Amino acid sequence: MDRSRSDVLIMGGGVIGLACALYLLKAGASVRVLEQGFPGSGSSHGNCGTVTPSHAAPLTMPGMVGTALRSLLRRDAPLYVNPRADAARARWLLGFARHCNWRDFQRAGAARGAILARSRALLDDLVAGEGLRCEFEAVGELYVYRQPRTFQADRPHVDLLRGLGMDVRELDGDEVLALEPGLRDGVAGALLHPGDARLRPDRFVAELARRVRELGGAIETGARIDEFVLDGARISHVRTTGGVFSGERVVMALGAWSPLVGRLLGIRLPMQPGKGYSLTWEQPPEHPPHHSLVLREAAVCVTPWQSGYRLGSTMEFSGFEEGLNDVRIDALRRGAAAYLLEPEGRGEVVPWWGWRPMSVDEVPIIGPSTRWSNLAYATAHGMLGISMAAATGELLASLLAGPAPVLDPQPYSPARFNL
Repeated sequence: MDRSRSDVLIMGGGVIGLACALYLLKAGASVRVLEQGFPGSGSSHGNCGTVTPSHAAPLTMPGMVGTALRSLLRRDAPLYVNPRADAARARWLLGFARHCNWRDFQRAGAARGAILARSRALLDDLVAGEGLRCEFEAVGELYVYRQPRTFQADRPHVDLLRGLGMDVRELDGDEVLALEPGLRDGVAGALLHPGDARLRPDRFVAELARRVRELGGAIETGARIDEFVLDGARISHVRTTGGVFSGERVVMALGAWSPLVGRLLGIRLPMQPGKGYSLTWEQPPEHPPHHSLVLREAAVCVTPWQSGYRLGSTMEFSGFEEGLNDVRIDALRRGAAAYLLEPEGRGEVVPWWGWRPMSVDEVPIIGPSTRWSNLAYATAHGMLGISMAAATGELLASLLAGPAPVLDPQPYSPARFNL
C-alpha cells in the first residue's frame, strides 16, 4: 500500500482546506492535507472571526474605482492601493474595474449571499455536532455610522440583503446607544444584522484540524509545494519540502498563495493578495461591546471574545509585500478610538498581518478544473473564508464524492475563467 497516496490530496491547511477535508472524510474519502506552515497559519489565524451573511455585497460596485484611485495618496486609507509598478496587480485591478457595475454587483452579491447563507445554516450543527470549542456565539453584528451620508451610501447594501431575504434592521442613534452604551456620542445610526455570528478563528481552525485527524485524515506540516509531476492532463504527484504525495483528486485550497502555485501548472488565476491587519489583546476591555461591530467610516471591525479582543480589517493591495505597516496598524487604533469609550483591550497586544485571496469578480472559485483532469479549486474567498468555509467544504465534497450538491455550483465554477 502506498502510504503517500490518498483519494483526495488537499493543498492548503487553512480554514477552507480543513473544511473541505472534514466534509470529504464524512463522505467516505481518504484525505491528506499539505500545509507549508501549521494549520491556520495564514489569514485563517488573525482575521476578525466574524461569520457574516451580511457581507454579501461585493467590493465591485460603481464608484469603487474612484475610491481606490484616491487612496494612492493616503497610506492609512481603509482601501489602499500601493502605487508601485506591478504588472500582475495592474492587470487584476483593470479586470476588477470592469466588474464595478450594477449588473455584476447584483450577480456577485447573489452568488456570495447564497454560499454565505448556506454556510451560516450549516455552522450551528457543525460546531455542536463536531464538538468544536471555538467560542462560537450567534450574537449578530452591528454596522455603526457616524455620518448620515455614509449611512445613505450603504443603501445598495441594504437593498441587496433584503432582496436575498436577509434580516437587516435600521436603528437610529438613540437605539444604537441603548444597545451598545460603550459607543461614543455622535452615532448617526446603525444596521443590525441579527443573523451574523462570531467565533475565535485560530481555535476554530485548530478544532477543524483536530477533527480531521480524529476521522483518519492526515495533515502534513512543513510541506511547501515545490513541483508537480504531470502525466498528460493529470497531476501525478506533488513534490513538497515534506515529501512526495499523490491523490486521485488534487484540491487547490491555498488561499492567497494559489496564484503563485498555479504558475507551476501554467495557470493564471485572476487573484491578488489583499493585505489585512489586526491587533489582538489577551483580555477584552472591562466593558466590551455585546455585538461584533463594523465601525463603518473607519472600516474597522471589532470582535470581543471571552478570551480576548480584536481590532481588524483594512484592505491593502501591495502584491506579496510582507511585514507590518505601522501606519495601518495606527489607523486601526485611531478608528476604534473615534467610536468607542474603551477602544482597546487589556494585557499584552499582538499585531498581525495576512493576505486575503481576492478574486477579480469577488466570487470564490470552487469546483473541478477545466484544464487539469484531476484538479479542483476551493480558493479566492476574499475576506470571507471563515464565513464561507462550511458551505465550501460541503459543496466541494459533493462535487468530488457526491451526493448532488445542495448549493448551485455554477456561480463559483472555475470554467468562468477557463481554469
